[in-house]
Amino acid sequence: MSLKKKVSIFWFRRDLRLEDQAGLFHALHSSKSVLPIFIFDRNILDKLDHRQDRRVTFIHQTLVGLHTQLTRNGSGLRTFYGNPETAFSELMNEFEVEAVFANHDYEGYAIQRDWSIQNLLNKHGIGFQTYKDQVIFEKAEILSNSGTPYSIFTPYSNKWKAEFRPEMAQPYENQQYISRFFQWQAKPIHSLEEMDFIPVSDHIPANVVSDELLQNYGARRNFPAQPGTSRLSVHLRFGTISIRTLVRQAMLQSETWLNELIWREFYMSILWHFPQVSKGKSFRKAYDRIPWRNNETEFQAWCEGKTGFAIVDAGMRELNTTGFMHNRVRMIVASFLVKHLLIDWRWGEAYFAEKLIDFDFSANNGGWQWASGSGCDAAPYFRVFNPLLQTEKFDKNHTYIKKWVPEYNSLNYLQNPLVNHEFARKRVLEVYKQALSENA
Repeated sequence: MSLKKKVSIFWFRRDLRLEDQAGLFHALHSSKSVLPIFIFDRNILDKLDHRQDRRVTFIHQTLVGLHTQLTRNGSGLRTFYGNPETAFSELMNEFEVEAVFANHDYEGYAIQRDWSIQNLLNKHGIGFQTYKDQVIFEKAEILSNSGTPYSIFTPYSNKWKAEFRPEMAQPYENQQYISRFFQWQAKPIHSLEEMDFIPVSDHIPANVVSDELLQNYGARRNFPAQPGTSRLSVHLRFGTISIRTLVRQAMLQSETWLNELIWREFYMSILWHFPQVSKGKSFRKAYDRIPWRNNETEFQAWCEGKTGFAIVDAGMRELNTTGFMHNRVRMIVASFLVKHLLIDWRWGEAYFAEKLIDFDFSANNGGWQWASGSGCDAAPYFRVFNPLLQTEKFDKNHTYIKKWVPEYNSLNYLQNPLVNHEFARKRVLEVYKQALSENA
């Protein structure tokens, strides 16, 4: 007779909240004793170049909050630092594990990881059940009438809205099952220092957005000096807020903002149906023929916000300082790197992946391929943003620029931009045209 305690396990990943959480609801609803866990996965963490990482700090702070909530109810969050297979082997040695619950994760490594864990658990007769939580529609739930995936946003969005039903955004009522968490004398979770990480003291926006902001979102969202965007991207990335909550609010307040939430799901759909984009390939194969200049000195100047184009430099300095960049400015700096400097979009994608606190592979990849013209529903290659016109249109009084480039309009600011706009525009059009016409 086994003396091990029987538990089901809920595995937190991109869903760091107790409220309105699909996989957690199913775990609590179907089990008598649920042990919540989080794995600081070294397969991911060991690849980070810097031990002072905003995302790791954000995750850790969020987990501390979850742990505190759970301990108030006699439970606690069990954390591991290592690889998932070792963590689950340890859990199976300690407990009689009846089932494991989690939510779907759609990125390449996550899919491989989950297959590995499922195989491990199945060998021990343990079920591994995952649920849709971070989107309203996933995988192949939005298809054209012919059964093919959409690669253009507008028809995808139209189908999304036609298929949506209000009950899809109803919350999961987890609170009624709070007593079903495994009761134990919880230990503190792993500290950042134990994992050789250094905390970052950043201000993180609240995981709520006001109705007033959303009502004015369409008019204000493109102006980086204004508080016109929701700043919820980091919370969506790590699941500290439910997509269902946001869709209900968007339906009432702003179709423009709802479209941004749908863009997020569109790019996840692209990643699911066209996995080659996660392997460094252009969505449009012909664009892999472009002969990039890839000047490392110019790339470094772009990274540091020292291009001589103030709106570009302001955006890069905001990113380096805060881990965030306004979305309009993201488009401007991405276009500049690819079109003005003829540097491979993958270089920019990788730099954003390192720096953005809200880094999400599908959205980051989609945005960079959009800027380069190589992606689905991308800007045509002959559209080359003029940084000066973009500044005149979206930061006319240079408020945003002066915040991040305080030496602007002084002799201390760069006098010689990296490149002349008209020269760069002609050069990129010639290079693209020739590359795309080869073997066409």
